[in-house]
Amino acid sequence: MKGPLFYSKILLFGEYGIIRDSKGLSIPYNFYNGALKRDEDPSAEAIASNASLKRFAAYLETLQSEQSDLVTFDIEALKNDVETGMYFDSSIPQGYGVGSSGALVAAIYDKYAQDKITVLENLTREKLLQLKNIFSQMESFFHGKSSGLDPLNSYLSIPILINSKDNIEATGIPNQILDGKGAVFLLDSGIVGETAPMVTIFMENLKDKGFRSMLKNQFVKYTDACVENFLGGDMKSLFMNTKKLSKVVLNNFKPMIPEQFHAIWQKGIDTNDYYLKLCGSGGGGYILGFTEDLERAKASLKDYKLEVVYQF
Repeated sequence: MKGPLFYSKILLFGEYGIIRDSKGLSIPYNFYNGALKRDEDPSAEAIASNASLKRFAAYLETLQSEQSDLVTFDIEALKNDVETGMYFDSSIPQGYGVGSSGALVAAIYDKYAQDKITVLENLTREKLLQLKNIFSQMESFFHGKSSGLDPLNSYLSIPILINSKDNIEATGIPNQILDGKGAVFLLDSGIVGETAPMVTIFMENLKDKGFRSMLKNQFVKYTDACVENFLGGDMKSLFMNTKKLSKVVLNNFKPMIPEQFHAIWQKGIDTNDYYLKLCGSGGGGYILGFTEDLERAKASLKDYKLEVVYQF
């Protein structure tokens, strides 16, 4: 047995901001993927994944009994498949901010949800919000609190524009120029990040009036501008606003940036070789980078592994 592939995602803009109703832009990242599988001779990873799926199936059974109007599953088939060794075979690194649990949620919904909303139908705003809500409840099993965006992106495999909590739409992004000088890239911090503790720090900070004011007047403002610049193909303004956003994050989200990256983050701002921002909740995993000159960024970050996501 091998199910369809579900891909990783990258939230280009909107991490933390979307909790406070900023805009966001999430794109599929096809470099990593996962699928439901069963093997005759399972590896240790497969056995661990199967045990996790067993707990997830129990969670979904409870979710269904408490919110049957939200979503129903073929629970018997799911339990049966888990009992006979089904697991999620994934190349998506966990704790890296690229949606490992999102792809799993999408795969389970695709295979076991009843009356499911499919990619082939007319995806109205209502249907997108309904899917996001279902995925948010499903993914909360892994994170404590989930926006539902990662599974939505993985399930539909199209870029998603978040205008606000209740206003999301499928969108198109400017075409890639494969030999373009400008690029979005991933920088591997070499550390696994944990989403829940980072979100807890953020929620704690929200109690502070000054932090809330910075979020509204700087963080959300620059995030919104970046989304608009990127979608409009206005790269000059995009880099201007990404630089401002990078500064705000370094000054106000230090716990989310691994300590050994503080100086590299600042170096990008000082030299204009690249600008860094959080990829997902931070605390480790990938860091997202934007550069107007990929070769210059590579030279400046020669001690690190860069993974190019998008060129323009």
